[in-house]
Amino acid sequence: MTSLDPRAPLVLDTRELGRRPGSERHVELTVPAPADLGIEVLSVPEGSPVELDLRLEAVMEGVLVTGTAFAGLEGECVRCLEPIDDDVEVDIQELYVYDDSRDGQDTGPEGEDDETSRTEGDLIDLEPVLRDAVVLALPFQPMCQDDCPGLCPECGARLADEPGHNHGEQIDPRWAGLASLKDDSSN
Repeated sequence: MTSLDPRAPLVLDTRELGRRPGSERHVELTVPAPADLGIEVLSVPEGSPVELDLRLEAVMEGVLVTGTAFAGLEGECVRCLEPIDDDVEVDIQELYVYDDSRDGQDTGPEGEDDETSRTEGDLIDLEPVLRDAVVLALPFQPMCQDDCPGLCPECGARLADEPGHNHGEQIDPRWAGLASLKDDSSN
């Protein structure tokens, strides 16, 4: 019994490959992006198109999936909060080990851990692999431009729009009382 839904957009059927090492299949498809594909400030909008160009190849241990994924990104600059519209193209490579290679053990064969991707029957789930690839490809702190100056700490004005922005001479609050004495003595 499989827990994967064969109608899910990121679930692929490998039945055509059989278990003949060397047999392969090329798959090009566009699927809706799953929820939360990205980081807090930059992500692929849920339901937007993700273009997949994949090669599924049967190998001795399972099914090797290689290819690329392309998607549009939306977010905001971490310095000035301007909207960012960009694209991401990531490489995907994952080996899905046949689910019957466990030899009936819960821990799996020696050398394998719980992070091993497995087929479920003839189905494979691409969502975890896609999610990992996209998140790792995103910049930790996305910016609208490489040298974004950010916002003014005094008033919040966007410094890229106002390059000469300033608030006059700043007086240290500890010396503000002396400045008023200076003003009184000049009168």
